[in-house]
Amino acid sequence: MKNSIAERVCDFLKAYPPFDLLKYDKLLEIAEEVVIIYLEKADVLFKEGDSFNEHFYMVRNGSVSLTHTHNDTQEIVSMSDAGDIFGVRPLIAQENYKLTATAHEESIVYAIPIKGFQLAVENNSKVYKYLVTAFATNAYDPYTTKENNEIFVDYLPNNSHDIVNFQTANYTKNPVTCSEKTSLRDAAIKMSVLKIGCIIVIDQEKKPVGIITNSDIKNKIATGKYPIETAVTNIMSSPVITNKKDLTVADGQLQMIKHNIGHLCITKDGTINSKLIGVLSHHDVLVTLGNNPSVILKEINRATRTKKLRTARLKANTLLKNYLEQNIPLSHIIKIISQINDAVTFQAIEIALLKMPTPPPVKFSWLALGSQGRKEQLLYTDQDNALVFEDVPKEKYQETQAYFIELAKYVTKSLNKIGFEYCEADMMASNPEWCKSLTEWKNQFKNWILKPDEKAILLSSIFFDYSRIYGDEELVDELSNTIYKTLEETSLFFKFLGRDAIKSPSPLGFFKQFLVEENGDQKDLFNIKSRGLMPLIDSARLLILSKQIKGVNNTYERFEKLAELEPNNKELYNSCSYAFKALSKFKTKQGLLHNNSGKFIELETLTKEEKLKLKRCFKPIHEIQETLKFRFDLKNFI
Repeated sequence: MKNSIAERVCDFLKAYPPFDLLKYDKLLEIAEEVVIIYLEKADVLFKEGDSFNEHFYMVRNGSVSLTHTHNDTQEIVSMSDAGDIFGVRPLIAQENYKLTATAHEESIVYAIPIKGFQLAVENNSKVYKYLVTAFATNAYDPYTTKENNEIFVDYLPNNSHDIVNFQTANYTKNPVTCSEKTSLRDAAIKMSVLKIGCIIVIDQEKKPVGIITNSDIKNKIATGKYPIETAVTNIMSSPVITNKKDLTVADGQLQMIKHNIGHLCITKDGTINSKLIGVLSHHDVLVTLGNNPSVILKEINRATRTKKLRTARLKANTLLKNYLEQNIPLSHIIKIISQINDAVTFQAIEIALLKMPTPPPVKFSWLALGSQGRKEQLLYTDQDNALVFEDVPKEKYQETQAYFIELAKYVTKSLNKIGFEYCEADMMASNPEWCKSLTEWKNQFKNWILKPDEKAILLSSIFFDYSRIYGDEELVDELSNTIYKTLEETSLFFKFLGRDAIKSPSPLGFFKQFLVEENGDQKDLFNIKSRGLMPLIDSARLLILSKQIKGVNNTYERFEKLAELEPNNKELYNSCSYAFKALSKFKTKQGLLHNNSGKFIELETLTKEEKLKLKRCFKPIHEIQETLKFRFDLKNFI
């Protein structure tokens, strides 16, 4: 007798990775063992600290939030929608759950047994690759990363033509070793002379018994825990993690993630009971993968020509595409691409300064505006930037401004060659209007705030989202202090900003259909930027400014901060944060698909599930706009 429930589960699974890579009979085997879980809103599937079970999960309907407890508050790490997989890491790492999974709304979740899944996908390298990536994604700990000021470095492309992850890892064939009787002093001298980061301790049969890294020396010798003359066996890490010589890049990376190590010992038979023949380091993996954040950033920092910067930035687009395909949380993607964009701009300024006849006459700061200023620029967009320089005597002003305008022209030209188009409205530091002294900028912002009009609101909506990319930090801090002090003097400015934030109502018509463009080249296309993203961007800006919060520019982070400040509206703000990330993801995918900004979406290219996800984002837009109308008394403000 046919199992109709299993067939329905199977039909759903086959539409999503990695199940779309399986043959139907294998997929049916998995579907027959799936446990269907119904969750009411706020039901908890598993809690942070719980022991792992034998299932990983996939959302069938609804959405599930994954949260982390930080400073006694629950912070959303990611949101899983229909087709999204979560809960993979604990199964592979054999560890307790690090996140709490809670139904964000009424949801149906499939619990997929890992053992049955592994049997069905045995020897399927594409599926294995997907799981390795899912593991790497779940291994990301944004709190640890933030504390250590590092970035996520695991990159696994999802391209059937890109076999780099499954080629044999290029490990070091002649590793540096020492015997068990060697003193730490002699081992350290050897490492220093050869300029290496680790040394393998071997026994008489040349089997690896331990490893010493720079970290071991720092933590155990420099701290005085052991004397420099101690035997290497006293401070080595043991036993070592080993593998065979034909391991793939993906295998090597997975082992390093799983055991939290930076080196794998390669032995003749892959165990600690055979001769050492090589060492695979994390650096070796990065060099092989090539296209990952750390490598791209290093390439940017070493660039001395615009052409090199363009090459590095193009790699970031490939990285972006693969991260989206692997369903890595958008908040994480935004942080990575923003850091790359800022690094590109920073290096473009460094290159431009070398072209100037003299060093800068006074201190200055380069400001990114708009989406780059909000740290949420993913695709190539028009340039929006400004420059502020230290105050100078009146007779020196024109000369000083001319210097920085010339510098800005070099920078904007370089950014244009890299792929960032010139701003059509000329809102760039090469325009004298956007290249001013600190006092002139203070006066400009005071005028916008205290005498708001249509033009002032248009310009301030761009300029209020600035962030310093290069130069003196004190100049920017002083400008920010002046802005927030001036905001205390008026409420009219907030009304103008509020009117701007509610000018685009809900993107759905009376019958819940999408409101599309009615004429022009974009006829029948949906403008996701003006109808979806901008109401959220404008709302977040207005609310955060009204609360005098400095240093929080990113839209989704602004909503998360507001959720912290207003517990009564926490659910609304978190929904807005999620909606912004979901809409940004749609826009970015469309931009990559059509090689444009992604501003206009061809709805026919979306699946039914994608359209439902898109519509789900519009509810918080309506609710936040209604909140603004009430809070800033906008109903009668025209």
